[in-house]
Amino acid sequence: MEIAEKCLKFGFSLALAALGSTWVHAADVSPLLIPAPQPAETQDGWTFSVAPYFWMAGLSGDTSQFGLPTVDIDADFGDILGNLDFAFMAAGEARYDRFSIIGDVIYTKLSANGETPLGILATDVDVTSKSFSGLLGVGYALLDGPDGLLDIVGGVKVWSVETTLSFNGGMLGGVERSDSATWLDGMAGLRGKYSFTPEVYLTGWGLVGGGGADLDWDVAVGVGYDFNDRISAIAGYRALGVDYSDDGFQFDAVQQGPILGLAVKF
Repeated sequence: MEIAEKCLKFGFSLALAALGSTWVHAADVSPLLIPAPQPAETQDGWTFSVAPYFWMAGLSGDTSQFGLPTVDIDADFGDILGNLDFAFMAAGEARYDRFSIIGDVIYTKLSANGETPLGILATDVDVTSKSFSGLLGVGYALLDGPDGLLDIVGGVKVWSVETTLSFNGGMLGGVERSDSATWLDGMAGLRGKYSFTPEVYLTGWGLVGGGGADLDWDVAVGVGYDFNDRISAIAGYRALGVDYSDDGFQFDAVQQGPILGLAVKF
């Protein structure tokens, strides 16, 4: 009897071991049955993300050059496919604990139609605007919890703008001029993220500054969806404005419109 009991216990132990082995392999191929892993981190604790995006921004404001009359631009984002010649946009972040390094690059070439005051000197003006802005900044998390974070950020933005004005009709009909400017602005503000569910979150930022420009500002709000720990999609609205003038060149403009992006963590 004693030998039989030992054999029974041994067989029961083997059954448990086999069941445990089967469960481990089932968990490997059924990730929904186990807790989701944390975002990937390098061995030194850094996390990185890159977010290419498309900003369907219209352009409105005033521009002038070489003492020519000021031209009023009004290209709504609804006509972006007709006005946009080329665009490249991407943002990135490197984060370590509460500290972060952020970057944002925007290049656009827009063609729009403008008007001169009263329409006397020209009936209308064809405007081509090439603009590049690149922000490099650092941030620190004032709030950092399981549902979200709030960063205070500061950095430097470089601008490079070139405009070409082609006057049609009136006294300046046939006149075409190009001018450009490059400058630096200091920027500061807040950005944050709040998760409504494990997949859905709200994100946004607000920055303001100046330096080469009299005023430089950038605000946005969006809703994101995490497909998994590494990939998420973002949709929202962004508005950016700059007021720069120097030596006869003026670029006082606002770009605004819907924004769509894809963020990848690694």
